Amino acid sequence: MNLTTRGERLTGRIFLIALVVVTLLPFLSMLSAALQPRGTVPTGLAWPSDPQWGNFVDAFTAANMGALLRSSLLIVAGVVPVGVLIATMAGFGLGQLGVPGGRIAFALLLLGLTLPFEAVVTPLYYQMRDLGLLNTRWAIILPLIGLYMPFAVYWMRAHFINVPKELSEAARVDGGNTWQVFWRVQVPLARPAIASLTILLFLWTWNQFLIAIVLVDDPTKRTMAGALGAFQGQWGTDLVLLCAGSLLILTPTLIVFLIFQRQFIKALIQGSVKG
Repeated sequence: MNLTTRGERLTGRIFLIALVVVTLLPFLSMLSAALQPRGTVPTGLAWPSDPQWGNFVDAFTAANMGALLRSSLLIVAGVVPVGVLIATMAGFGLGQLGVPGGRIAFALLLLGLTLPFEAVVTPLYYQMRDLGLLNTRWAIILPLIGLYMPFAVYWMRAHFINVPKELSEAARVDGGNTWQVFWRVQVPLARPAIASLTILLFLWTWNQFLIAIVLVDDPTKRTMAGALGAFQGQWGTDLVLLCAGSLLILTPTLIVFLIFQRQFIKALIQGSVKG
């Protein structure tokens, strides 16, 4: 039985359309600015009569996007798999095994969720300096793994705590040990949660800006978003090239989200139904 009235559905569509317009307007403005002739100052949202698509090629070359793309992929490859693996195992331990001290560990993780990156960037700088890791990609990879753990473990625990423990008990009756229960029973069931966490960590790592610019001086060793600071400093007066470069940096994250949006939404819906 449909309990919503026609007026409510119309209001919902109006709000949805307004939200889409508000979300897309900045990107359309950047796109129109990026297609203007070099040396001009974009004014408002106006599509150019002669779009200069070559500005994207110029921005790719000027920002050394090839090296930045390689650096970002290396950082993502160092952060995301390790972070997802640790969070999945920790979430399983806290949500299914009832490990001693699990509640205390979970409370500490919740406190970690309240810790902003800005509060730890200075101690991280000195710690990375003492370890001899400043101006290396490890100065980004290692802190990000630790800083993402509170949310990642919380995310995976929220999944495992809602999985019936009878499944694990049945696997143990069949002779499976804890490791086998984890890999053969729990991990397959956790694929939507793991996929959505992987997407989130990828997006956050790719768009990491603060830690990248503080701990790494070489722009070619930062994330693409972190290298945007150096690009802006060099080409800040060329708004056309700056907009083109910003859109190039944004494109990979948009593509990844569009490809995996179904898995992400599936995990969110699954969590809301179980919750």
